[in-house]
Parts: sequence; C-alpha cells; structure tokens
Amino acid sequence: MDFALTPGQKELQERTRRFINEKIIPYEKDPRATSHGPTEELRRELVALAREAGLLTPHASVEMGGLGLSHIDKAIVFEEAGYSTLGPTAMNIHAPDEGNIHLMEMVATHEQKERWLRPQVQGLTRSCFAMTEPDPGAGADPSMMLTTAVRDGDEYVINGTKWFITGAEGASYVIIMAKMEDGSATMFLSDMDRAGIKVVRQMDAMDSCFTGGHCVMEFTNVRIPATDVLGEIGRGFKYAQVRLAPARLTHCMRWLGQARRAHDIATAYASKREAFKRVLAKHEGVGFMLADNDMDIQTSRLHILHTAWILDQGHSGNFESSRAKVTCSEAEWRVVDRCVQILGGQGVTGETIVMRIFMDMRAFRIYDGPSEVHRWSMARKIVDAAENRQ
Repeated sequence: MDFALTPGQKELQERTRRFINEKIIPYEKDPRATSHGPTEELRRELVALAREAGLLTPHASVEMGGLGLSHIDKAIVFEEAGYSTLGPTAMNIHAPDEGNIHLMEMVATHEQKERWLRPQVQGLTRSCFAMTEPDPGAGADPSMMLTTAVRDGDEYVINGTKWFITGAEGASYVIIMAKMEDGSATMFLSDMDRAGIKVVRQMDAMDSCFTGGHCVMEFTNVRIPATDVLGEIGRGFKYAQVRLAPARLTHCMRWLGQARRAHDIATAYASKREAFKRVLAKHEGVGFMLADNDMDIQTSRLHILHTAWILDQGHSGNFESSRAKVTCSEAEWRVVDRCVQILGGQGVTGETIVMRIFMDMRAFRIYDGPSEVHRWSMARKIVDAAENRQ
C-alpha cells in the first residue's frame, strides 16, 4: 500500500479544505442550525455553495453527476468536509443520504435512479432509511424486525413503526425495510407523501447535525407497487450490508475531521493559555493529552485508509469496516473528550465549537451498530476462521 497522495488527490484535498474554511465555517453560528439539524433553507443555501465550488455529492458516479470518487478519495475529501459541523451537509455527503446514494447506485433500476436518485445527487431532495424499530422490534439485531410487507396483487401492503429515522422530517423519499411472510426482508422505495406514511414526531437527541433530525414514523396499510421494490424480494438484509459496510467507514472519515478540528482548537488554546507560570501545553498533564490525541488521530486515519483500500479492491470489507468503526469511533471520541478537558470552562460552553462536537460525536459509538455488536460479530468470525483452520 502506498499512502502518498497523488497530485489529483492533493488538489482535491486543498480545494475542499479551502471551501470548508472560507465558505462553510462562517455559517456555524447561523440560527438556522437548530437543535434538530440545519433547516431545509440553510441546507439548500449550503448546497448551492458546494455546487458552485464543484464539490457537490462528490462520491456519486460521474454518470449521476458526481466525481466518482474511490473509497480512498472519499477518505481524503470526507475528512476535510467533516472539519466543519456543516461541511457534510453542504457537500451532500452526510448520513443517511450518503449511504442511500451508494445503495441506490448499486441496486436500483434505471427508472428508480432517474426518479429518486438523480434529484438527490443534484442536492434538490433528501432521503431517509427506515429500518430501526422501538422495542421489541429491530435495533442492533435486524432479525427482530416487526414491520411487515404482504403481497396483494401487484402491490405490497406495509405496516409497522420505525424510530430514530434520521432525516425523515422533510425527506422526499424513504427506503423501507420490511419482513416478508417467509421471514426474509425486502427493501421498498416510496415517496414520503404516500398515503399511510406518517412522521409522528421528532426525537430529542444529543446530536444536532442532521437535517430533518431523528423521527418516529408509522406505516399504516402503505401500498407499494411491485415496481418500487429496491433490488430483489427477500434480499433486504444482504443489501443492508451493501449499504452499511461503506457507510460505517464514511462515518469514520467525517468524524475524523471533527476530531482534528477539536484537537486544533485545543492545541491553539493550550499554546497560549497560562497557568502556574507556563502555558498549558508545557505541563505534562496537558502535553501528554495532546500527544495521545495525535496518536489516536493517526491511528484512525490509517484504519480508514486501509479499509478504504480493501473496499477499492472489490472486497465486501464487512469485517474490516466493523474493526474500523470500533477503533475510529472510540479513538476519535477520546480525542474530543480530551479536548474538552484541555479547554476547561471553554470546553463545556459554546465559546468554542468543541462542546457541540462533543455532543454530536458521542452517538457515533452507537450509529450503524454499537461497538459491542461489532466486537461480538468480529469475535464470531475470528473463532469460525480458527475452527476452519483446524
């Protein structure tokens, strides 16, 4: 593996960095960045800036209007975008849209792409992914899914409740995961204004970075034409992995940018703030935290690049993406936690953006599978491989 950036990658990195610093960071105190995420008005304003800069939806294929980035290219660009809490929104690379765009490119028919995907790549619409359910339904264990889809002629009738559905408020379309009569799962596409689909409420959450927030949704006798099945009947769990393996990694990329931002702020503060007749950075307690931050940031970046390389080779990367998700989510969280400690009172107030990053990032250890589930899954695969070698 060669970790040196190509001239094209360096240019894209610098262009993204300038765009975030000059155009997006000034918006971070905009009142339209609400506790339930940026408003649609703010999102469209930010998207227009990315469109003008030629950086909108860069991960989408060239055919769809993106830049056709490889996974390694995404690692470079997404980290730079994540340096601002609004960067991923501006560039149309935030969850759940980023993962949905990838899934649609891989699985959707030509007609489905033209109807739902192309406007999304253009930044005109948003989407949501409805899989998680309240107890006793599907959470970390998707096999517990209670939402059902029953065939009725040329349609499927869907009933169930979903929650923590990111971006549902204001989304144009939804990908619904439902269980079939034989116990398998299928994905369905639907416009959000279809009869029987209801956004019940927005949930109050620690994070405030996703447009549309996190919502509870109800599906009551929702009739979906057979033509709007995404992919093949009964392959929903397989497609979920097609979506989630790269999506876990792009979470790591974006949050790495946030961790680096917090570290830069804490370093600058520790280099000028004095206590006990010397700047904080020269006290070992603080200096060691800065050193640990550097190690965690670099470890995360190497895990991301290694996993991105595996995905670029055409491998599923499920094991590697689980490993990267746990390693990066916990390392990047440690970085931000240390930054709050270094900043002291500044770290627990809105005087810097570090408090906001701290609140947003804590959920990263839960999104797309909590660390404990990934460790359990990895352990099973490690043991299975060992038994097969015997």
